[in-house]
Amino acid sequence: MATSPERLFSFEFFPPATEGGAARLEATRAQLAQLGPKFFSVTYGAGGSTRDRTLDTVLKIKAAGQPAAPHISCIGSSRESLRATLATYREHGIRHLVALRGDLPSGSADAGEFRHANELVAFIRDATGDWFHIDVACYPEYHPQAPSPAIDLANFKRKIDAGADSAITQYFFNAESYYRFVDACTALGIDVPVVPGVMPIVSFSKLARFSDACGAEIPRWIRRKMESFGDDFDSVRNFGLDVVTRLCADLLAHGAPGLHFYTLNQASLTTAIWQRLDL
Repeated sequence: MATSPERLFSFEFFPPATEGGAARLEATRAQLAQLGPKFFSVTYGAGGSTRDRTLDTVLKIKAAGQPAAPHISCIGSSRESLRATLATYREHGIRHLVALRGDLPSGSADAGEFRHANELVAFIRDATGDWFHIDVACYPEYHPQAPSPAIDLANFKRKIDAGADSAITQYFFNAESYYRFVDACTALGIDVPVVPGVMPIVSFSKLARFSDACGAEIPRWIRRKMESFGDDFDSVRNFGLDVVTRLCADLLAHGAPGLHFYTLNQASLTTAIWQRLDL
């Protein structure tokens, strides 16, 4: 698996829905900017439901002098709407995208003109050439909707062959799943950086809810330990910091090209992990 000469560290935000949330995110961004990330990414709601807020958040990050990478998804979108979105990002000098299939909003039946992320990547390349650096998603523990690991890997390879430059993984807590995934990618001839996604542990209930939705496995020993803490927030926090810091250290020691932190718009846990890693 090819790696960049420099390790790629990045932080992900979701677009805030209120003025208070926007103010808190600005404070978070300012704190995390001190760590010198390669970029900040900003998520995109199901069916483009946060399109305007995603753009607004990205432009604020860029105005503050940091590189920003908006998510863009194709489910529920038309070629015309996607072309307009790409033109807007080019107009504002955005050079980096995270291209995803995405999900339909609840209650919507119109899947749009695309079905898969590789179609979106190919469309972006056809429409804009090499203007954008394109990241795509991948799943060390395999996509929950994939019929088999082999099919999931083939789907990932299609995204790379369509023109993706690098990939960010779903979060995981079992480092071995990442190493096996990277080996399988190498065997298929996939030769782009595959950056591990990292989820700091805020609370057990939130982690369990996210993991149930996205198919990320919480190892039994972690689940049982966090359950045993009950409402003891400090114990959950300290245990989570130990687990995730150890995971990150292992990944970097074994050649991972960087780390992508799912910050949940908070700075404290990501900063604590960063400091423990002595980055």
